[in-house]
Amino acid sequence: MNEFADIFKAYDIRGLADVEIDADFAFATGLAFARFLQLEREPGTIVIGEDMRPSSPILAEAFSAGVTSQGMDVIRIGLASTDMLYFASGKLGLPGAMFTASHNPAEYNGIKLCLSSARPIGKESGLVTIENFVRQGSPIAIRNVGVEKQRNMLDEYVDHLLTLVDVTNIRPLKIIVDAGNGMAGHTAPAIFARLNCEVIPMYFELDGTFPNHEANPLDESTLTDLKQAMKDQNADLGLAFDGDADRCFLVDERGVAVNPSALTSLIAHRELIKHPGSSIIYNLISSRTVQEVIDENGGVGIRSRVGHSYIKKMMADSGAIFGGEHSGHFYFKEFWRADSGALAALHAIAALGESDTTMSALLAPYNRYVISGEINSKVADTKAATELVEKSYSSGQITLDHLDGLTVNGDTWWFNLRPSNTEPVLRLNVEASTQAQMETVRDAVLSLIRG
Repeated sequence: MNEFADIFKAYDIRGLADVEIDADFAFATGLAFARFLQLEREPGTIVIGEDMRPSSPILAEAFSAGVTSQGMDVIRIGLASTDMLYFASGKLGLPGAMFTASHNPAEYNGIKLCLSSARPIGKESGLVTIENFVRQGSPIAIRNVGVEKQRNMLDEYVDHLLTLVDVTNIRPLKIIVDAGNGMAGHTAPAIFARLNCEVIPMYFELDGTFPNHEANPLDESTLTDLKQAMKDQNADLGLAFDGDADRCFLVDERGVAVNPSALTSLIAHRELIKHPGSSIIYNLISSRTVQEVIDENGGVGIRSRVGHSYIKKMMADSGAIFGGEHSGHFYFKEFWRADSGALAALHAIAALGESDTTMSALLAPYNRYVISGEINSKVADTKAATELVEKSYSSGQITLDHLDGLTVNGDTWWFNLRPSNTEPVLRLNVEASTQAQMETVRDAVLSLIRG
């Protein structure tokens, strides 16, 4: 059963559908999850959502059977975005399971798990225990079988989102939404029906084979169609969602992709107006602009490791009102500290609709530096390569820290180098005051890593 080591990731379960993750595995995992929840003294009902991948309903059905075999009940909410599953977990106060492989290609599927009120489950908060239960095999309890019920929560989800962002007085906007054949094709129509917006849909047909492009807007090549449509349609804003719609990326009126740190800064500014003096969390590959904006608006910035379980825990510990990751995940205290691409999109729409300017002009104050984007390098020994880079930057007016990998800070530049959790890869992010300086630092570090 060593194959399980490859599909139990740091924050979720993900692997090849029908090969690594099939109905038998889903049943065993449902049984193991129920057993884990009983140990944690969690409520006796689990809420289950699923995305549009062909295998998702089969896996969700098998998982539910595993859960109910342990005497626990299930509420199936059917087709859902991951943030809709988090909403259901939060509103109902129940643990949850979402069947999705997020932005991964069509041949994959997976399971995202959470405790009641959308509290995260990762390697350090229960996923290892669940994996061990799957490996060992769990006996089916000799007790009454639990009950499975159905509940449609789409309207309740939209109702809640619209209590968190005021979009009642925005000017008319033309917005293009690229759902990538993912779950935004299910949730976006319900949300945008209530907004003062003309919506031009792209790839809203739910299709887990992703016939148009992968639903992974972090890969800018997948934004090509949306960028062109922005120019052709003379639209005000473009939105691109990933497969399970928990992440949202923006394209401005020029057809230019928006830096996620600029959106983090915009939302942080808006939230600090509502909640003066509050804490905001951002991960360490975010732009320096984020901390600067937090300082300028009287907030308290808290720097986090990369990864949603870290940010969610820090939000709970600190009482932070908002958290942003440069990967396009945005977390909200009023949304049970969970991430929501739809809620981030609503903040952008509200800010634009309240203004009399363009999206690019609105975000201009938050684009202060030049960032490289994440650059991956395969290396034989990630530890040795990192040590070589650290040694090369250990003198002069430079500071180092090891919060997550290696971060090197110069006066007008910085970079972070951190290893992948699953493969022999180093991930490099560089930021500097100018394009030339960013390229100089980037190339110097890459030559050390790859040389």
